Amino acid sequence: MTVPRKILMPIGDGTEVMDTLYPFFRLQEEGFEVVVAGPEARLYHGVMHEVPPDSSIPWDITREQPAYHVRASVAFRDVRPEDYVAALFSGGRAPEYLRYDVYLLALTRHFFAAGKPVAMLCHGVEIPAAAGCLVGRKGTTVPKCALDITQFGGEYVDQDVVVDGNLVSARGWHQNAPFLREFCKLLRTVS
Repeated sequence: MTVPRKILMPIGDGTEVMDTLYPFFRLQEEGFEVVVAGPEARLYHGVMHEVPPDSSIPWDITREQPAYHVRASVAFRDVRPEDYVAALFSGGRAPEYLRYDVYLLALTRHFFAAGKPVAMLCHGVEIPAAAGCLVGRKGTTVPKCALDITQFGGEYVDQDVVVDGNLVSARGWHQNAPFLREFCKLLRTVS
């Protein structure tokens, strides 16, 4: 019997459900076990971000509203990174505070240092940036997070999906299909 290869997916309250749930199910279709981790092993509140269409008062930023809940089965402090072949950092508001978690930062550094496939989209960039992993790297994100790449020594590329070695990045959930297509190509190269 083959043991499923594991992918780590860190989340927290305010995780964007389209950034999180689409990859969660898509990667399982590829035969991977997606392990959702959080500051604690518990249920987290997901959110949905959108710019409301045809609004009489336009929004300069995305509007946030409650969405599905997502369960983390393990706390960051209990994750053994050597058991995982890759990591995926989804977006939403969660990375704004998760980037201060010392356990998560150490996990993030492991994936980059080991050259394992890493995927990040939207605000997910804030975690690898805070971990110091974007120095000399190219990536993309939503334009309002471009500074999370450039101020941490990386190069922001203004396109939907960017592949830089073992790192795949995308602006946000609208790019889920091409984003996951590129990430799956990388994952097929891991044993």
